Amino acid sequence: MEETINLALSIIVPVYNVEDYIRLCIESIFRQGLDEDSFEVIIVNDGTQDHSMEVIQDIIDQHKNIIVINQENLGLSLARNNGISKAKGQYILMLDSDDLLIDNSLKPLFEKAIESQVDLVVADFIRMTNEEIINLQAIPQKDFCIQKKTGEQLFLEDLNPNECYVWHTLYNKNFLIEANLKFYPNIKYEDIPFTHECYLKAKQCLRIFWNFYIYRQRSNSITHSFNKENAIKYCIAISRTMDLTHSNFLNSAIDHKLREDMWTSFSFMIRLVCKSIKKDKDRIEIIDYIRKEGKNISFHNGKRQIIISFLLQNTPHLFIRLRYFYKIIIEDRVLPFYYHHLKG
Repeated sequence: MEETINLALSIIVPVYNVEDYIRLCIESIFRQGLDEDSFEVIIVNDGTQDHSMEVIQDIIDQHKNIIVINQENLGLSLARNNGISKAKGQYILMLDSDDLLIDNSLKPLFEKAIESQVDLVVADFIRMTNEEIINLQAIPQKDFCIQKKTGEQLFLEDLNPNECYVWHTLYNKNFLIEANLKFYPNIKYEDIPFTHECYLKAKQCLRIFWNFYIYRQRSNSITHSFNKENAIKYCIAISRTMDLTHSNFLNSAIDHKLREDMWTSFSFMIRLVCKSIKKDKDRIEIIDYIRKEGKNISFHNGKRQIIISFLLQNTPHLFIRLRYFYKIIIEDRVLPFYYHHLKG
């Protein structure tokens, strides 16, 4: 039986090899002006191999509302799922352990969530480098502006396929349970299918224009360390999201945007493959995997998408080699020359 919810908010923080960042993250949670009896912090130790847990042990000892879950390294998806299953809060915030919250910015969002009882509350974030965070001063804040939207409106009007981040949203736990929303295990870029499905299943939402989250830009993040394994898992994330096109609740506008979102994600993935994967045999292996396991990955909006889908399904090796040559000739040489010598 589901445990009775008796808290207003659960903040879930998965931890894996973030000893340089985790302390600022956890400290920022306790600078929100929230009554500690109203929320809990669930730290999921995902088998971290560094000193992350030791770095924050004194904070854990100081606060009775911190819960630590220890598990073997199962990945971010299962760490979040585990945290959600243990959460007692009416609303859930999933905070990445290398990011942090802006001081005193979460409380007004959380209060509006409790007042409105909506499925999702989506707010804003800012990007900052390590140096900017170290030298952080007061951050200018927006006016607190609220728009009531359905999940479909949120999906059509606000969802950027390149920013499917789960951490700038408050989730109603009952909504997650009733909609059977979980993170797909053992993949990176798990935010893509989860966020799309959330928006499409949500009924009542709030879009609040208010900065509350600092997204740390790290040079060694997943995007900046793209490899063959990441490419394959990115393919799985796209394929799982494309599965939503078979849902019976999609109208034509939603179906069109969903496919366009996945085209954007697919194009970005292929660009990363051609930029980061140096060996031809590795690029071939990736495209073979996409063709075999991602059979539902196809695009039909416009001639370019139709041609690329045809090449992907019928001559995948030719497709990836053509895309790679386009990258090294056009993107790396012709375009820089044009912008520097001709247009500049």
